[in-house]
Amino acid sequence: MEKLYGTGVALVTPFTNEGLVDYDGLKRVLDFTALGVDYFVVMGTTGEVATVTRSEKKAVLAFARANNPKNLPIVYGIGGNNTAAVIEEIKDTDLKGVDAILSVSPYYNKPSQRGIVAHFKAIADASPVPVILYNVPGRTMSNMTAETTLELAKHPNIIGMKEASGNLEQCKAIADGKPEDFLLLSGEDLLTDEIIKLGGKGVISVLANGFPEEFSSISKLALNGDFEGAKKITESFKEINPLMYAESNPVGVKEVLRLKEICGNQVRLPLVSASDELKKQIADLV
Repeated sequence: MEKLYGTGVALVTPFTNEGLVDYDGLKRVLDFTALGVDYFVVMGTTGEVATVTRSEKKAVLAFARANNPKNLPIVYGIGGNNTAAVIEEIKDTDLKGVDAILSVSPYYNKPSQRGIVAHFKAIADASPVPVILYNVPGRTMSNMTAETTLELAKHPNIIGMKEASGNLEQCKAIADGKPEDFLLLSGEDLLTDEIIKLGGKGVISVLANGFPEEFSSISKLALNGDFEGAKKITESFKEINPLMYAESNPVGVKEVLRLKEICGNQVRLPLVSASDELKKQIADLV
């Protein structure tokens, strides 16, 4: 699945002041990010999937397919903590033109590692397109171990892992034990070059919404073996990256996009738009 090497942008979902999906803003986001990224990730965490309805999700996916300026590959988020409901959503979604689904590890239930394996095997068996796992312990409150990932990597329809544990030792264990064609992708923007150095193939990025060309150069350089150049660009994002999460993602990156006049900074409750202090901090760096 070389089409998913490099930088995937975890797209924001712009909203109007009335709280509706802002499709004009989404069109600008798609056009802007396509300048640099290698593929789109639609309806992930950064897309505020937790507060988007099923019908809105379908409409955003259809819009992204119809307004894809470079015909980039598309990864679509379908995950949850109810295995049967995830499978039902997969069956109920038109996945034409979708290259893979991104499915987050079950949250809240706190399943065992055996439960996580059984959950993802059931999803992979049901999905008509390949599955990318998503480990993000900071949100799910449970970690997928390297052993769990490597067990799931044996499934013919599970093609990769977005690793957002921040644990490089765990990432190395996955890189060392995975099948050659299994995609290890960074879920932490500033670890992109390090994970590629271990054997990863890229990143699914938040920062790429606001800095598509600049941020995408990190994975391009690292995949070409220029780790010094990749590290230099990574360093340039060290001040702004924490601001993307200071008031929860995607509050920070939507403020970046507002400053660049791409889309508004509106988010859906329980999130609220950036505070005046955060706005000033971001404005000083953009």
